[in-house]
Amino acid sequence: MVNSQTIHAYRHLYRGLLHAVQFSKPARYVARDQLRKAFREKNAVLDPRGVGRTLRFLDAAAKARGLEHAVLKNLLTVAFWRYYHRRPSWHFMMHDKRTKRKTTEFQEHVEATAYKHYDMTVAMLNKSMGLCLR
Repeated sequence: MVNSQTIHAYRHLYRGLLHAVQFSKPARYVARDQLRKAFREKNAVLDPRGVGRTLRFLDAAAKARGLEHAVLKNLLTVAFWRYYHRRPSWHFMMHDKRTKRKTTEFQEHVEATAYKHYDMTVAMLNKSMGLCLR
């Protein structure tokens, strides 16, 4: 069973994300999915100080269109395209089956390492500011 502190942290973060993205449709769904994924990880530990700092970051992103808003917007845009890039459309999948194209070693390498530096940058941002962003 999940304790009440975890539930309150989830609700506060979700509410802060909704206000920060101003309830815009693609961004709120991406933020919700990322938040769900983070809270459903096994062996995850809740960091109350990190949650508090993240809530202040989201509050600043909601109040003004400054640096925090731009960072959050870019994080959610990358997460959106990262997810939908892996999900090809139905038409593309049918065309790919008919032509029977095979992926090359280079394509597999690019797909495996395309977001490596981006992930490292976000991890350094989280570490330096004490945030809990993904």
